[in-house]
Amino acid sequence: MFYLEKPSLERKDDIIEYLEEFKKYKSQFNGTGSLDRIYEGYTFEEVLDRCLKMKDEEYARSVNRCPGETFLLIREEDNKLIGTINLRWNLTGIMKEIHGHIGYGVRPTERRKGYNKIQLYLCLLEAKKRGLDQVQLSCDIDNLGSNGTIKALGGVLDRCITDPDDNEPINIYLIDVNKSLEEYKDVYEPYISKTNTKK
Repeated sequence: MFYLEKPSLERKDDIIEYLEEFKKYKSQFNGTGSLDRIYEGYTFEEVLDRCLKMKDEEYARSVNRCPGETFLLIREEDNKLIGTINLRWNLTGIMKEIHGHIGYGVRPTERRKGYNKIQLYLCLLEAKKRGLDQVQLSCDIDNLGSNGTIKALGGVLDRCITDPDDNEPINIYLIDVNKSLEEYKDVYEPYISKTNTKK
């Protein structure tokens, strides 16, 4: 069973261990809400404070970001941090044109087990709470796992464009939030803890 949890000081060791695994496997950080900035000279407490403040529109704009909220995917049976997912709203600029409402990641040793699909389903529940009827997601065109995850939750390819950051082609998908939650309820609800978001 899985649930989403907000980052906290209580999870400091778990989060750092999670991030270290990405470094070990030379895997790109995604969906961390900038918690990985501990590798840029910031303390964990500083990046956590920034991460939690991002849901405040005024603060987010002050640091040139869209407002958003980051969640940890926790596997209930062993209390293990499996993934991170970032939900953004009121998109502007490059986030609206290229990236989108949701960014996610799963630790390298827990991939190819379907966990990211569960994580995305849980995030769509959060998107609905935020009043988002449709969300946009992007991923590299050659990232078969991520493309598959988005399609598994009803993602429809909207366009393929070139990412100006690295000049690589990316796919832009749209998901109808309410349609997806209803259509895939029987598939993913059995994996979700009764308390699907914990503080």
